[in-house]
Amino acid sequence: MGAIDKLYSLKGKRIWVAGHRGMVGSALVRRLADVDCQILTAERAAVDLRRQAQVEDWLAEHRPDVVFVAAATVGGILANDTRPADFLYDNLAIEANIIHGAWRVGVEKLLFLGSSCIYPREAPQPIPEGALLTGALEPTNEWYAIAKIAGLKLCEAYRRQHGARFISAMPSNLYGPGDNYDLETSHVIPALIAKTHAAKIGNQRSVRVWGSGRPRREFLYVDDLSDALVWLIERYDDPEHVNIGTGKDITIHELAETVADVVGFRGRLQFDPSMPDGTFRKLLDVTRLDACGWRAKTPLRAGLALAYVDFLQRLEAGQLAEDARA
Repeated sequence: MGAIDKLYSLKGKRIWVAGHRGMVGSALVRRLADVDCQILTAERAAVDLRRQAQVEDWLAEHRPDVVFVAAATVGGILANDTRPADFLYDNLAIEANIIHGAWRVGVEKLLFLGSSCIYPREAPQPIPEGALLTGALEPTNEWYAIAKIAGLKLCEAYRRQHGARFISAMPSNLYGPGDNYDLETSHVIPALIAKTHAAKIGNQRSVRVWGSGRPRREFLYVDDLSDALVWLIERYDDPEHVNIGTGKDITIHELAETVADVVGFRGRLQFDPSMPDGTFRKLLDVTRLDACGWRAKTPLRAGLALAYVDFLQRLEAGQLAEDARA
């Protein structure tokens, strides 16, 4: 894979987690708590990552050694379809400002976080890294995908022109603590957890699930991802991006049944085929990462149980309503 012979030690490093309040960013903060390093964060009120001057001023003042680019405007099919300008502009601006600014201040290593939606709609399954830019994108999330492809290529460009040690990782569909449960903008797992829990509490007989239930998806627990990202920043230094996933997928129908079982909902799942399914299958080829010794540890059902506990805790604390207003 191109893993480096000598470990890049994070000990004593100043590490900026951009997007530290998001699901991935907060998982990275949890993971880095086990490392003897200084974690840097930039609050939204102080730095708008879409504003170049603000980002460059913050970087010049704080001078991180390492940057994880986990900041992004994200959402599910509905959000992508109704807010294409936001998804394209926000993500282009965020990644360009951070990557360029990191190079200007001499950041030693940077890891850009992409998304499996960068791959063509008709990509071979499982999807190898080499499938990038070999076909048309899935229309329901092309705006986000185009922005993420640009970020990946920007890292490659800064490596080629300036010798910057910037790398990229492409995770599969994520879930876990800190997820977004707003039904207008959420992905499939948090949406299913929120709807199924509401049906259980409301003694409803059924839960409506978008689509036919036939598409297959791969899901990665977010704390497994954060472990992989730290592993890569320490051991990887090649221009090619790296897939991160479990190597296993499941139908949306099977996923909905598993979520219902975890939540304790005993009613019926009512699939709505009038709603879009998205890409029929999206499974990442994780051969390159597996060959170097990293593998995901959290089985799906166990991860869903942990995610549901987090949902209940945040619901009880009133944090979900606050997140929806944010």
